Amino acid sequence: MEVQISGKAAEIISARVASGIYADADEFDQVKLARLRRELQLGIDQLNRGEGVAFDADRINRAIDRKLKHAH
Repeated sequence: MEVQISGKAAEIISARVASGIYADADEFDQVKLARLRRELQLGIDQLNRGEGVAFDADRINRAIDRKLKHAH
């Protein structure tokens, strides 16, 4: 499967490959995917230990609104 990207994401990947951090775009993708999998597993482990909290979109939106109100 091939995915086409453009814009800022393509620039970031090209810069990282050009700098030698990654051999090619595929290596970049594989490293990012491995990081994502690790982070997801951390979250799953936390949930399995009972460390999760209920998602409350209204509470999150109110907190964002307060921050934006005080940002001016």
